[in-house]
Amino acid sequence: MTEVRIPLSALGRPLRLDAAAPPLAPEGTALLDRLGRPLTDLRISVTDRCNFRCSYCMPKEVFDKDYPYLPHGALLSFEEITRLARLFVAQGVHKIRLTGGEPLLRKNIERLIEQLAVLRTPDGQALDLTLTTNGSLLARKAQSLRDAGLQRVTVSLDGLDDTVFRRMNDVDFPVAQVLEGLEAARSVGLGPIKVNMVVKRGTNEGEILPMARRFRGSGVVLRFIEYMDVGATNGWRMDEVVPSAEVVQRLSEEFPLVPLHATAPGETAQRWGYAGPDGRHDPALGEVGVISSVTQAFCSDCTRARLSTEGRLYLCLFASQGHDLKPLLRERQASDAQIASAIAAIWQGRADRYSELRGLRAPDEAPASGARRVEMSYIGG
Repeated sequence: MTEVRIPLSALGRPLRLDAAAPPLAPEGTALLDRLGRPLTDLRISVTDRCNFRCSYCMPKEVFDKDYPYLPHGALLSFEEITRLARLFVAQGVHKIRLTGGEPLLRKNIERLIEQLAVLRTPDGQALDLTLTTNGSLLARKAQSLRDAGLQRVTVSLDGLDDTVFRRMNDVDFPVAQVLEGLEAARSVGLGPIKVNMVVKRGTNEGEILPMARRFRGSGVVLRFIEYMDVGATNGWRMDEVVPSAEVVQRLSEEFPLVPLHATAPGETAQRWGYAGPDGRHDPALGEVGVISSVTQAFCSDCTRARLSTEGRLYLCLFASQGHDLKPLLRERQASDAQIASAIAAIWQGRADRYSELRGLRAPDEAPASGARRVEMSYIGG
């Protein structure tokens, strides 16, 4: 694989405090982008580091011992993250997900969770506060995360066969320790737990049915994710994508499935319930989901923004540039109103729909823009 180094200075664009910025939406009024999509979900990356080297995210050939990770001083402090989160919540965000890299590598992450857990929406509701992790540190951290106010976790797990799992994480980490972390999270009440499996043809598609058998009836929601062309280092190829339709077909050959309605607008997963003997969904058996961002784009109702660990706001997982909010917090010492106005202007100018546009291209057609997309390890999944 060709070595790639991404200069962090190229990942963001400066923001201006413009007196002509659009006014904030009145309280209780949705902040809409150019395609009419509201801002309801904020994903916050708290570190660009991870202790796994999964080939679809942080291939070892690129993310080696010499990779230029962000210095600690460049990261937003917990207080800065909380301040920005409060301003996003005031403009409609009601779900916050902490991510990375591996978020549990961020020292004292519980302190950030405590600060976020006390935030309230304009109508006084608690946030949906969750965290995505590879599960490697979850067994030892589950209780402290719950005590800090975290509500639930999503665990990335790409197979149950130990050989397959060790090959995918590429650091020889055993699957048993991730399963211990899942059990610890369940025992302390971090739920409902979701497990995400990225399916890559030729690598782990043989784990689809074993994963379903393991989690069916357990209370864990299993979701299969199409291998995506995020970033510029994972060597993505369309022939390594296992379409969600194929995943559902494989599952339904062993387990009768019935389609379920989305639980909320903008939900990324298509839900399928396990059917009981009467042919209807049996809640005791649970459900599975498929996330089809390659073959069935869901850009039209995407309500998510992403905040990088150093304060850049990205409007799409496949973006090539972000909007740098950190200077407003530090050098300019902008007021809350000024920062909120900048956030509103950014969202109201949003028209991102990368996956839809990808789907309109011929399979061998190059993307319209040659700009390098941001890496998932930097922005979070």
